[in-house]
Amino acid sequence: MIIQLEKNISEEQKSNIVNKINEAGYKSNFVSTQYCDYIIGVGNKDFDIRAIGVLPGVKDIHIVLEASKLVSKKWKTQDTVIDLGDDVKIGGGNFQIMAGPCSIESEKQIEITVAHLLKNNIKIMRGGVYKPRSSPYAFRGLGLKGLKIFYKYCKAAGIKIITEVMMPEQIDGMYEYVDIFQVGARNSQNFNLLDALGKQDKPVMLKRGISGTLDELLASAEYIFSNGNEDILLCERGIRTYEKSYRNTFDINSIPVLKDKSHLPVIIDSSHGVGIRKFVEPVALAGVIAGGDAVITEVHETPQKAFSDGAQTLSHDEAEIYYKNVRKTFEFRKTLYRY
Repeated sequence: MIIQLEKNISEEQKSNIVNKINEAGYKSNFVSTQYCDYIIGVGNKDFDIRAIGVLPGVKDIHIVLEASKLVSKKWKTQDTVIDLGDDVKIGGGNFQIMAGPCSIESEKQIEITVAHLLKNNIKIMRGGVYKPRSSPYAFRGLGLKGLKIFYKYCKAAGIKIITEVMMPEQIDGMYEYVDIFQVGARNSQNFNLLDALGKQDKPVMLKRGISGTLDELLASAEYIFSNGNEDILLCERGIRTYEKSYRNTFDINSIPVLKDKSHLPVIIDSSHGVGIRKFVEPVALAGVIAGGDAVITEVHETPQKAFSDGAQTLSHDEAEIYYKNVRKTFEFRKTLYRY
């Protein structure tokens, strides 16, 4: 069960609530986020929740049987909206395009990309400064120095930044320069990192693990929420299967299922999902129709010269067509159904 507490609750009232939970045969866990305080009751005995709901200090109470309680739509039926400021929102009917290179390579590249995004009214730039690579000899990013240059250009242009964090030790240095922390597929179950990001007050985009189930993705999101951060985005980026014709198998089913299971926004990453440039757009458009709240896409002025993931990266000319079609598809979706 999830018990939302009143803001002005006293310690005595908290103690009374915990005693009632324990009497019902449940274990109690406190969760304090940037928006609200909760007590999570874990147990499976039947009892009348009104006995707790009437107690002073209780704002609301919900029975949630799922293991991932706080991220469940069973108690929070209204979709979470991630507000990045400057009227840049994701979720609850607010759709965004996030675009940029796989890796931040140089100051000139950032300058060119920012100009491209401004031209196309893109409000969020993606780009990695810490890159987890399969080979230790591949380009692994410019690190914090690169992030500071990234931030300088995006700040001046009014563009928000999403970039990957790989270790808890990197968070403090990155904090000032990041609008959304990205957790990559390889770190989807790095629980030390998830715990640490849960203690931040900036949004986290959590990618699905390389072979992760949806329940595992939601469990990872629960780690972040239960540590105090409610601003979480779930990202479908494809999973590893036996098929070798493309990079990953983009699980289109996951988007409506996640929207049904959770109140958190769902992001479409078709660049990694299919891994082949000419298929990035059709897969993304399918994801938009399926209910995605944003797309995150790799673009580069000259993909053939990109330091990483050039095969799945759109050129700026290709991207301009892509942005128009994504936006048209989202507008069309609104005529079909609402979410």
